[in-house]
Amino acid sequence: MKICIVSDSHDRGPMLATAIAEAKTRGAECVLHCGDLIGTNTLLASLKLGLPIHVIHGNNLGDPVSISRLACGSGGQLQYHGHDADLMLAERRIFMTHYPHIGEAFACVGNHDLVCCGHSHEPEIRCLDNVKGGKTWLVNPGTVAGLGAPAATWIFADLAAMRFDLQELER
Repeated sequence: MKICIVSDSHDRGPMLATAIAEAKTRGAECVLHCGDLIGTNTLLASLKLGLPIHVIHGNNLGDPVSISRLACGSGGQLQYHGHDADLMLAERRIFMTHYPHIGEAFACVGNHDLVCCGHSHEPEIRCLDNVKGGKTWLVNPGTVAGLGAPAATWIFADLAAMRFDLQELER
């Protein structure tokens, strides 16, 4: 299964939709948004693309009531998880959090195959040794909005191969 991993869209709906559309053309079947979405308007164009979207909130909470209402009316397409999410996709256990230090801690514990985070606006892809003697991937897609960063970035991931490719949006 191929997925699109984004974070820190900060109300930049067109940039978020552009990343998701690109991922969809490459075969993505799902989107993980690691927080700082802000409001429902940010999601409207992305929802029209038809992919399931899993969202958590970050430190810029925005309007969680409105996002919850949008999720309730989406027929399951939009899943709003709150502070974090524990998902199973393509037989991979995935944890989503906004904060990198929490993400690193969860990766080190070894209960997940993949831990996704955001917040720093700095992309990162690392495979960490965990306490169970295995490996856990920790990925941070940076900021799809490009705020306070050299580029607007997102990650195209292949869960079967556990491959993560950093992508840049053209500005």
